[in-house]
Amino acid sequence: MIQDPLTIAALIAGVTALAFWLDHRFLPLSKVGASLMVIIFGAVLSNSGLVPHNSPVYHGIEGPVTSLAIVYLLLGVRLADLRQAGPMMLALFLVASVGTALGAVLGALLFSGDLGDTTWRVAGAFTGTYTGGSVNFAAVGRGLELPASTFAAASAADNVTTAIWMGIILAAPLLLVRLGPPSGRGGSSQQPEKPSSGSDSRHADGHPFWTRTPVSLLDLVLLAAIGMAVLIASRILAGWIGIFPAILWLTTIALILGQLPRIRKLSGAQQLGNLGLHLFFAVIGIRSLVGAILEVGPSVFYYTLVVVGIHGIFLFLVGRALRGSLPMIAVVSQAAIGGPSTAMAVAIARGWSALALPGIAVGLLGYALGNYAGFGIAYLVRGILGGWL
Repeated sequence: MIQDPLTIAALIAGVTALAFWLDHRFLPLSKVGASLMVIIFGAVLSNSGLVPHNSPVYHGIEGPVTSLAIVYLLLGVRLADLRQAGPMMLALFLVASVGTALGAVLGALLFSGDLGDTTWRVAGAFTGTYTGGSVNFAAVGRGLELPASTFAAASAADNVTTAIWMGIILAAPLLLVRLGPPSGRGGSSQQPEKPSSGSDSRHADGHPFWTRTPVSLLDLVLLAAIGMAVLIASRILAGWIGIFPAILWLTTIALILGQLPRIRKLSGAQQLGNLGLHLFFAVIGIRSLVGAILEVGPSVFYYTLVVVGIHGIFLFLVGRALRGSLPMIAVVSQAAIGGPSTAMAVAIARGWSALALPGIAVGLLGYALGNYAGFGIAYLVRGILGGWL
C-alpha cells in the first residue's frame, strides 16, 4: 500500500486527468461524465488496497482546496446575465426550485426509515444539486458532513437520474407538442427555432471543460489572494455569527465579489474551480468502501427519482398554468436538474437556439441559490423528522 503523500497526490491528479481525457475522447464515456468517473477511479484505488483510506493529502483537498474551488466557481456567476432570461424563465426557474424542495421533503418522509439520521443531510444535498448542479452538491454535502459512502452513492444516483431526466426532457416536448404552446406571456422564445450560426450557437458549442482560455500569471496570483481572503473572512464571520455555517458566508462573499468589474476581468477562475472540485470527487471515491456504499442500498437512488419526479410534475403543471411554453419549461427544468451546460445542450439539440443563453443564465442562478436552498431544506427536514429519528 502506498503511504507517501507525494505519490498519493500524484495518483489523485492522474486519475482526475484520466477521467477528463476519457470524457473528452470517447463519446459513450462523455455520457457518464468526468465527475462520476473520477469517483469510480478513486474508489478503485482504495478498494484495491493501493492507497489508504486516510492520508494528510485527503484532508488538504477536502479542506482548503475544495473551499477554494467553490469560491472560484461562484466568482463566475454574473447576476446581471439574468436579464437575458426574461421574467417568464425566471418565474419558471423559481417554480422548478420549489418543485425540487417539495420532492426533497417528500423523499425524506418516504426514506427516513432507510437512511436514518443522514436523511436530512441527503435532503439538503439533493436540493442543492437539483437547484444548481454539482458545485452545490459538493458544497452542501461537505457543509452538512455527509458521510463519504453516502456521498458516493448519492453522486452515482444523481448522475444516473440526471441522464435519465435529460432523455425525458429531450423527448417530452415532442410527445406533448399536440398540446401546442399557449398564447400569452412568454416572449418570442416560446416557439422552437432552428439552429443558427449566430452568437447563441457559437456560445453553446464551447464546453467549459474543453475551451482554451488565455490566463496571465497576474490573474492567477490575484485569484489565489482573493480565494484565501474569502476563506479567512468566511471562517471569521462564522465564528462571530454562528447561526450561519462558513460555507454560506463563503457563498455570499464570492457571489458579491463576482459582480465587481475588476474581478470579472480575471481569467482562470472556472478552470481552477473545476480542477479543485474534481480532485475532491477523487477523494470522495477513495474514502468510499464498496461495502459501505452497498449498505446504503437502493434507497438513495429511489430518493433521486422522487425528487426529480415531483420537480417535473410540479413545474409542468404550474408552468402550463403560467402559460409557459413546453420548450421553455424543458430548458428551465434541465437547468435546475443538470446545470447550465446541460440546459444549453438541450436547447441546441432541439433547435431552440433562442433559449440557449437564457438557459445558461437561469442555470447560473441555480449555482447562486443552490447552497442556500440546500441548507434551508436540510434544516427544515431535520426539524420535521426530529421526533422520528
